Amino acid sequence: MNVSSQIAKHFREVHFGGNWTTTNIKDTLESISWEQANEKVDSLNSIVTLTYHMSYYVSAVLKVLQGGPLVAKDEFSFDHSSIQSESDWEQLTARYLSEAAALSDMIEQLPEETIWSDFTDEKYGSYYRNLHGIVEHTHYHLGQISLVKKMLVS
Repeated sequence: MNVSSQIAKHFREVHFGGNWTTTNIKDTLESISWEQANEKVDSLNSIVTLTYHMSYYVSAVLKVLQGGPLVAKDEFSFDHSSIQSESDWEQLTARYLSEAAALSDMIEQLPEETIWSDFTDEKYGSYYRNLHGIVEHTHYHLGQISLVKKMLVS
């Protein structure tokens, strides 16, 4: 199995299951109501905010792999429209998971030489660094979501 396939596997598993942590984005978000997703616990980010934040980067990287420019700024990665209903929450999570599935497929198809080349610009490092980083980023925020969720139901 090549490096692209391995990165795609890890990315897919953190989103849809099968990883060694036995937790994933899809299952974790499915059992959260839109009201819970909006609820703030102390100074922590809400689940809506964390979900949007992860989705923001998945969407940006997906567009790059589809041939577009990198159009993302950290300063905007937490800016989201409000979630006013279950339908809004379902749309956010469905779009995020759909883009995550598409990104997994695109990562898997990347040629080995692309993995080691610069990601859009030398200053961002290699595709490997960025794609592996988004897997780590997702695990990090999945942990936060899991803790916030436990705090909400306790």
